[in-house]
Amino acid sequence: MKTVHIAKILFLILTLILCACDSRTGGQNQAAPLPQFASNGQPAYGGTLVEGVTAEPSVLLPVLAGDSASHSVSGNIFNGLVKYAPDLSTIGDLAESWDISSDGLTITFHLRKDVHWTDGTPFTAEDVLFGYQTIISDKTPTPYKEDFLQVKAAEAPDNHTFRVTYGKPFAPALNSWGDLVILPKHLLKGMDITKTPLIRNPIGMGPYKLDTWVSGQELTLSSNHDYFEGRPYIDKYVYRVIPDQSTMFMALQAGEVDLMGVTPIQYKRQTDSEYFNAHFNKYRYPVFSYTYLGFNLKHPFFADKRVRQAIAYAIDKEEIIDIVLYGLGTASTGPYVPNTWPYNPDVKKYPFDPERAKNLLAEAGWKDGAGGILTNNGVPFEFTILTNMGNPLRMKTAAIIQWKLKQVGIRVNIRALEWSTFLNEFIDKKRFDAVILGWGIGMDGDQYDIWHSSKTKEKEFNFVSYANPEVDKLLETGRRTFDIERRKAAYYKIQEILADELPYVFLYVPDALVVVNKKFMGIKPTTIGIGYNLPKWYIQTRNSEAAKINK
Repeated sequence: MKTVHIAKILFLILTLILCACDSRTGGQNQAAPLPQFASNGQPAYGGTLVEGVTAEPSVLLPVLAGDSASHSVSGNIFNGLVKYAPDLSTIGDLAESWDISSDGLTITFHLRKDVHWTDGTPFTAEDVLFGYQTIISDKTPTPYKEDFLQVKAAEAPDNHTFRVTYGKPFAPALNSWGDLVILPKHLLKGMDITKTPLIRNPIGMGPYKLDTWVSGQELTLSSNHDYFEGRPYIDKYVYRVIPDQSTMFMALQAGEVDLMGVTPIQYKRQTDSEYFNAHFNKYRYPVFSYTYLGFNLKHPFFADKRVRQAIAYAIDKEEIIDIVLYGLGTASTGPYVPNTWPYNPDVKKYPFDPERAKNLLAEAGWKDGAGGILTNNGVPFEFTILTNMGNPLRMKTAAIIQWKLKQVGIRVNIRALEWSTFLNEFIDKKRFDAVILGWGIGMDGDQYDIWHSSKTKEKEFNFVSYANPEVDKLLETGRRTFDIERRKAAYYKIQEILADELPYVFLYVPDALVVVNKKFMGIKPTTIGIGYNLPKWYIQTRNSEAAKINK
């Protein structure tokens, strides 16, 4: 369960909007509240939390972690200068406080003096400066580079002060200094970051550190006893890789897994027994994410927006929400989620209308062919949707889309791939016709990395190759002003354009559905989920003497 650091990531995190930051002065880290005592005991050090996951990470350095599986784990090993509080305000993490100049161009971070890397080396401003220099390097293949290229000058005037100056106003500046950019200079200086052993065996300063990693099976973290916010109560955090959700759910019920994200059918129909209610707690909350059908815009079938619009009209989103999500989600109309400040509720909608879909396809040159499949100059309209293994929601969504498109004369094949292969061999290399994926979006409205025409290279996020000069200008406008109304106007217009051009068919915003064994205490659900205070979780004990365990 990832702690809440600030990053844009592939769907889960938690990695993709509501943060209003005070630009006049820095924030102070508030003392973390002590965990509540259990009714029959008190918090104790020790025990193991096992989370079931469908995919393992590919790398454990946040700067290289473009997928949710990697960032979920690395987020428990590394910290950032700032992070989000449960009320979505920005608070200090490795930075005790910060000052922002009156013109908004310079941020001076005042760093904590009680932080050490897990090899015992003190953390200093030189580590932040080194991380910044690494992320902007041409030799670093990272999708997060753009935010840091906005910095005009960076310096570490002393061990506990880090200062950055921007050449132009940059609205997401403060929140960009999360856990992406902090690296141990004493271990990485002079090394190729893509080949360092730290990719799989990192040294961090977070609440946990890597213990063992058995590829394809499980990854174990052990608690950092010298963590600057206090030693986590739970000693071991295990990520157990179980690609099949049904198998994982059986492992949960058998006590082999303590925590997992369940499917809607599991949440609705398989978690209401007397036994389940006695042993597990269920959590449901909205998430900053959406699922989409994305087109490779370099593919000739999808070059005409009328074809993309036709596919949108041929898909019944409400049917997907009812059947796949069991009603536990809402329809998506753009790259922001409802009830957030950048969200535009008035964009063009695509209600289920197969006749309109057929007419648009005919206008685009697709005619009736053999077997009911449309053709254009003798080429049948047949393409493949790729998605990742271990995600039954996406597979079921793909199956419904396959059936609906068949009704309008389009043959769809479905292929599920192992996560790292999917990303590295197909997404990064643009070897796909269409994909079903999800974005976890950040708390800020800036989505430059996803939609700007310059962000289409390998390992970058605009892998569908979307390009629109007006959207490029609006993205620039949105990040170059601190005026929230001007930003809002830019993002509203971007959504209107995307709703017309449809590089994605935006499908749905799912609810997070999480189950945790009741023996774990200290869990406090908030707007940002339940993982933000993971170091304060503990296992219920039966007597006060147990609190002395492993001290």
